Amino acid sequence: MNRSFEILKDIYKPYRYTIKGKVMILETTSGNFVVKTKEKDLKDVYRYLQSRNFYEFPEIIDDSRDGVHVFPYIAEIQSPKEQKAQDLIQSIVSLHQKTTYYKTVSQDTYQEIYEAIESNIIYLKQYYEGLFDLYFAEIYMSPSHYFLMRNLSKILSSLEFSKKELDEWFSLVKDEKKQRVCFIHNNLSLDHYLKSDKDYFISWDHSKIDSPVLDLVTFYQREYFDLDFDGLFQIYQSKFPWNEHEKKLFFILISLPQKISFTKSEFENCHELRKCLDYLYKTEELIRPYYAIEQAQ
Repeated sequence: MNRSFEILKDIYKPYRYTIKGKVMILETTSGNFVVKTKEKDLKDVYRYLQSRNFYEFPEIIDDSRDGVHVFPYIAEIQSPKEQKAQDLIQSIVSLHQKTTYYKTVSQDTYQEIYEAIESNIIYLKQYYEGLFDLYFAEIYMSPSHYFLMRNLSKILSSLEFSKKELDEWFSLVKDEKKQRVCFIHNNLSLDHYLKSDKDYFISWDHSKIDSPVLDLVTFYQREYFDLDFDGLFQIYQSKFPWNEHEKKLFFILISLPQKISFTKSEFENCHELRKCLDYLYKTEELIRPYYAIEQAQ
């Protein structure tokens, strides 16, 4: 971005600039602008979205410089997090509805999805069982190792649940000839949704055509702790209901525990383990009522 930024400084003549990760905010006498590293040519993305009557994205002011896009700075209207999350869900439903279609797939499509998820489950199971064998031999365990040993059964049970559900999911889809897909943002979080004169999704660099399930998986994994996701999920389903195997795939993917990589910091290790366990308990609380309904039927 450095050379392009020097050119942009000459053009926009900012009196102040701020760097936030891959984003640079230029404050100028003629307005404020955002310079972002160009990871993907967004013109085609925006043209497609416009063709589907979806306009919740910031305009590109300049993409002629190597490696960067220039956008207008969007001054966000502050609102409670829960309210903003509900508005985000309404907007992502609109994106999914306006771009959805059914794609013809081969017999291998669902098999590949199954094998990819199964491979991840096997890897995580072997990883955590390996840690158990390693730490079991310790005479004096560190706090984080003891914390893991006491709670390993919760992690392994989540993996067993995911594997069982994955097998059932595959039995539902193995003979399917079509798959519902749509244009997904694929980087969904509250930070990537702004409310101003209208609603905006930003950070479209990872967007693609795929299952709508993936957008909600990403959103849940990032925002699960601070939001009532059950209510948000019900809002989404009331507007854009999923079929049985889409819902099951969502529950499988969010039930997978994260991999904890231990460091030299005991505080950080315990903190990450606590987050992992909180995530698993929160997820179990979310999905339990749906399985209770199935068992009652």
